[in-house]
Amino acid sequence: MGFVLPVLFALFAALSNALATVLQRRAALTVPQGKGFRFGLVLDLLRRPVWIAGILAVIAAGVGQAAALATGALVLVQPLFVLELPLALLIASLLTRRRLPGALWLAVAGVVAGLGVALAAAAPAGNRTHVPIDRWVPALAVCAAVVAGLAVAGLRRPPGRARAGCLGAATAVCYALTAALMKHSVYVLTENGIIGFLTAWQTYAFGATGICALLLLEHAMQGGPLVASQPALTLGDASVSIALGVALYEEHLRAGWWLLPQLLGVALICAGVVALARAGTGAP
Repeated sequence: MGFVLPVLFALFAALSNALATVLQRRAALTVPQGKGFRFGLVLDLLRRPVWIAGILAVIAAGVGQAAALATGALVLVQPLFVLELPLALLIASLLTRRRLPGALWLAVAGVVAGLGVALAAAAPAGNRTHVPIDRWVPALAVCAAVVAGLAVAGLRRPPGRARAGCLGAATAVCYALTAALMKHSVYVLTENGIIGFLTAWQTYAFGATGICALLLLEHAMQGGPLVASQPALTLGDASVSIALGVALYEEHLRAGWWLLPQLLGVALICAGVVALARAGTGAP
């Protein structure tokens, strides 16, 4: 159950996030573009049930992710969120009653197969629950520096692929760090209750990094095509999460010749994500 439970919770969270993405985009399309930068935008969206449903899906995804991180390793849980992109396209096709072309089904199959091969070969293990402060300080400093560097580099460039890619990568680092901090906070909640949760600095840190991630994501989506931002976001989140899982929680992956099937799986995932992101530029 140490493997099954976190996988099920993570798949539920990925599905909820995918549904939220589709519903919130459909709601946003009903708001006139001239109102896009008004503070009254949220009030306009609150009048749309589909947007409310999207927010509920976001909350459900957060609960699912917290449960997954509480029961499984970071290096196992976060890579499963690669499935958000194919799930979002599948949900959008169902809601619009449009069939996905065969090439996109092949891309979906590539992502799923690649993820399965990579995780089976890597055999993620370890589920340390407490991280000392001397591990957090360098991790936070490195992540902050990388995010700042990518954000500055992206914002200095004109709208286009480079800008969207840099901001997408910065968002990915924030998402991965948010998950790492959330994992520790959930452990504190289960061990010390709500008082311990509310007095742990990691609780407020993951809230702050989560807000930064949302702000960067908005700029990434506006900064250039989806085919540039989405692969950087999807693949970057998984990669940085694995690094943080190893560095902070002492989780580990199989090495040696097992690296060959892992690389094969990663190659399939990359090819599938890029193909799906290209399709996403014209998705409803």
